[in-house]
Amino acid sequence: MHPALSVILFTSASGGGYAMLALLGLFGASGVLAPDPLSGWIAFLWSLGMVTFGLVSSTLHLSHPERAWRAVSQWRTSWLSREGVLALFTFLPAGLYAIGWLFLGEIWRWAGALLSLSAIATICATAMIYASLKPIRAWNSLWTLPGYLAMGLASGALWFTLWAELMPAPQKPAYDFAAIGLLAAAFIKLFYWRLLDAGAHAATAESATGLGHLGKVRLLAAPHTEENYLLKEMGFRIARKHARKLRRIALLAGFLLPLAAVLAALATPHVGDLVLLVLAVVLNAIGTIAERWLFFAEAKHTVMLYYGAERA
Repeated sequence: MHPALSVILFTSASGGGYAMLALLGLFGASGVLAPDPLSGWIAFLWSLGMVTFGLVSSTLHLSHPERAWRAVSQWRTSWLSREGVLALFTFLPAGLYAIGWLFLGEIWRWAGALLSLSAIATICATAMIYASLKPIRAWNSLWTLPGYLAMGLASGALWFTLWAELMPAPQKPAYDFAAIGLLAAAFIKLFYWRLLDAGAHAATAESATGLGHLGKVRLLAAPHTEENYLLKEMGFRIARKHARKLRRIALLAGFLLPLAAVLAALATPHVGDLVLLVLAVVLNAIGTIAERWLFFAEAKHTVMLYYGAERA
């Protein structure tokens, strides 16, 4: 699949933003956050800013962005619409939570719990947009949903941990969430890539046409004489050597090096721990973008079987 920059930015930024909102809500519902106005302003501007940036960037690949509002009308059957509805709904508990925290000096636990649930549900809906697409084997996998959750937690927890270091907030649990998210994301992506390379449940020209019992199915003539939309959007190819290189970048920069920085920050005095956390956030952002790019670039649509691909 053609890796559109707008969708890569959307899934990277909004995933981390919603995860940070989920942690803000969870910690607030647990009663461990102090209603300090300054820390609240920074937390909400940070997390909601990333969410808004992601949502706005997601409309940039549309031919008519002004019609994006119509996407929420098909929520009964479309995960894209459900994601849009949940994304917009999340602003409601976030706003209520912020009003209590920023203007009334109170942490409303019920608002925090609702914010956490709606933010997690939004990430799940985003993942299901891709996991529900049966023609794309790389996405129609049991690993897609946990992968999105783990990667969102990894990014969001890193941002949350950096915020907790700067503000009067519990730091040790924040470090724990960051370490868990980074470890989970690393393991899930390794298993995902292993299954992708194994070619499990791959479609072939024989299975797609139902003529496999007659022998090998070959392409006699191309469906088109010129490049068209399908070839441009569905026929994107990446060399195996480049995929391996980007996987290493995603694994090291996105998960392992940030994990090492987080663990080192735990044993480092103040200022030094902030430098390590900033480094972890930057590295994770680089690795996340590389992984998101691969997520699209390595996906093969079964329609390419009719253009000569051996499997998809």
